[in-house]
Amino acid sequence: MEFKDLDPLLHNELRLKVMAALDSLDDADFVYLKDLTKSTAGNLSVQISKLEEAGYIRVVRSGLGRGSHTVCRITQAGSRALLSYQKALLGYFRSKD
Repeated sequence: MEFKDLDPLLHNELRLKVMAALDSLDDADFVYLKDLTKSTAGNLSVQISKLEEAGYIRVVRSGLGRGSHTVCRITQAGSRALLSYQKALLGYFRSKD
């Protein structure tokens, strides 16, 4: 049996939740993702930045201060990375049939 390496960026519970949510949606705003993941605003912000820096999501920010609005969308690279992660993870579990 050979285990493929898991993408360390996606092998984080909060980042994986964000990616899974965005993979099934056209886009999602920050407040929705915060509520969905039950995360703090600070932690979610840090994780979104990491996903954006990796090119896995695109983030559009509008407005300033309390009136700001942040919307996230998964990129093609992010979709491919998520699919690869899913396949690698499934490879850890082999059927005995």
